Amino acid sequence: MKKRSVAALLCLVMALSLSACKKPAAGQSSASGDISASKPDASVSITAPETVVNVMVMSGPTGVGAAKLMADNAAAGDAAAYNFTVVAGNDEVAPAIAKGEADIACIATNVASNLYNKNGGITVLAANTLGVLYILEKGNSVTDVASLKGKTIYANGQGANPEYIINHLLTQNGIDPASDVDLQFMTPQEVTAKMVQSTDGVCMLPVPAATALMFKDSAVREAINVSAAWDEISESPLVMGCVVVRNQFMNEHPELVEQFLTDYENSISFMKDEANLTQAAEYVAQFGITANAAIAAKAIPQCNLTYLTGVQMRDAIQGYYEILFSANPASIGGGNPDDDFYYVP
Repeated sequence: MKKRSVAALLCLVMALSLSACKKPAAGQSSASGDISASKPDASVSITAPETVVNVMVMSGPTGVGAAKLMADNAAAGDAAAYNFTVVAGNDEVAPAIAKGEADIACIATNVASNLYNKNGGITVLAANTLGVLYILEKGNSVTDVASLKGKTIYANGQGANPEYIINHLLTQNGIDPASDVDLQFMTPQEVTAKMVQSTDGVCMLPVPAATALMFKDSAVREAINVSAAWDEISESPLVMGCVVVRNQFMNEHPELVEQFLTDYENSISFMKDEANLTQAAEYVAQFGITANAAIAAKAIPQCNLTYLTGVQMRDAIQGYYEILFSANPASIGGGNPDDDFYYVP
């Protein structure tokens, strides 16, 4: 009897010990006094994901395609799968990727190549934006690229896609960018101020900055659709924006990358659909991707949103890089990226 009592007592002690070591349920504390205070609402069935994906997008056309996904993500509250950050330019995105502060980012295609050639460690997942540049003027003297000879052109995007694109267009139309035109690079705000103050100014801006300028000054008109001018001299499309991922994150969370691509494709489809234009414009304004919904509604159809993946994406971007490389090797970091730069499952 005594032996059986001791054995029973030992079993009881072991059971209590195992119970004490048991991991607390989600939303509970291991301290008994805090359990009721931290217990989740029984009516909530969606829990926060284990890994939240840090996504960085730029204001302007490169960020437009993500606006619907950003709205859905914000509506998810604590169960949001993504942490979105909107920044003003490529110079903020690049270091965030390098430091691991952004897992996925929307970025200019030439900047993506520069990052790859400098540090490696990234892969292009998709192309998201084609040509978004427009040449505007006050007056009626600009009818085609050749008519830009002798003009002063205010532009934004020195050291990025816009500079290399305008130089290539001018050169292919017999104009020396260094001597036949006066290219003056400045911020979009400075370009806008120059045009408003001018009586016969010429500029090149991306939408929605171009759209906003025409809203502000009704005397400014669209003179040249740069995408159309590009197509006249090139068989490769003007692929200006893409989505990249950190390789370390992709290797650790391939399923999250695939889920993002699905969500992002759906977002771009929504943003491109003319039937959704009013709501899409509100999303773009809500997240600071453009100044307001009125400008966004005019700009979104001109953003040339696209969703290219796999071999189609690789071929389009490679063709564009070859043109940039021939114009200025430094524009893509000194050389065309290897095949491992492209996400082709």
